[in-house]
Amino acid sequence: MEIAKPFIQLPYSFDASRMAVEVDALGEDAWMRHPNRMPGNSAVALLSRQGGDNDDFDGAMIETPHLQRCPCVRQVMASFGEVLGRSRLMKLAAGSEVSLHVDFNYHWYTRVRIHVPIITNPEVIFFCADEHIHMRAGECWIFNSWRRHRVTNGGDEDRVHLVIDTAGSSRFWNTVNKMAALDREADKDAIEQLVTDVPYHEDRDAGIRAERYNIAPVMSPGELDALVRDLVADFEQAGENDPELVTQYKFLLSDFASDWRELWLLYGYQKDGWPHYEALIAKVSGQLHPDRTALITSTNKIGVNPIIMQRILRSAIATEHFDQFVG
Repeated sequence: MEIAKPFIQLPYSFDASRMAVEVDALGEDAWMRHPNRMPGNSAVALLSRQGGDNDDFDGAMIETPHLQRCPCVRQVMASFGEVLGRSRLMKLAAGSEVSLHVDFNYHWYTRVRIHVPIITNPEVIFFCADEHIHMRAGECWIFNSWRRHRVTNGGDEDRVHLVIDTAGSSRFWNTVNKMAALDREADKDAIEQLVTDVPYHEDRDAGIRAERYNIAPVMSPGELDALVRDLVADFEQAGENDPELVTQYKFLLSDFASDWRELWLLYGYQKDGWPHYEALIAKVSGQLHPDRTALITSTNKIGVNPIIMQRILRSAIATEHFDQFVG
């Protein structure tokens, strides 16, 4: 998600040492390899699709057995009072890195990632856009995942962060905007005064609200229109792009949105419309330029084709969730 600054510290501090005890008790078998097999990267699923050991973004998010073994971690997650999406413990082994990338799929268009460092060292550095920071244990941060970012662990100890995805309510974003108005260096004392220690209460039941309906069986025309308009506005502003190809893509996506609305008005979510939606997606996909980076975005200089595929076309229809929505 695009946010106002590369990094924004949230005004909360948590008991990292207590969470670290829970992390250590999980054992090695709880850790999943990175879905892209990135060396030194692994995770423990806390909120996941159907509560399983998976990295899926869509579907009902349910607490895993791992989270139920971590009452302090669970209470930290619940303390935000937000509806939470996929959430994990994320490990970066000593001497490893998270390579430079951008989060641009459908999930990340509306969600931000909250980081709470549990086990870390001063050699763990998070880079985003033209800034870099070290997130200290127990602090709470969000970052601009629409910008290019990477993480390095130059220390001799594995790093573990609690990582929580959320779209955020108005309460959450009002807090973010308040903190974003402060300068990380010039207002350091003011930020420290705003940070509240959030204690762990052993006798408190931490109720987590988790996402249930995060992708529709068929994307609504209004949502598809918004995704198309935002992306077109971005690549139109990139001076490096071929004007003729910009115009071609602009009309291709606009026509797609209009035809999608026409089908929606006929079929909505209903099964007899699915082949028509799928045929329209295939038609648009087949008209994309063979060079994935023939057009790039103005904001982060990444290829437009992968964004169209992952944010729009592959998310426009998710029929496996039909029964959940209409049952």
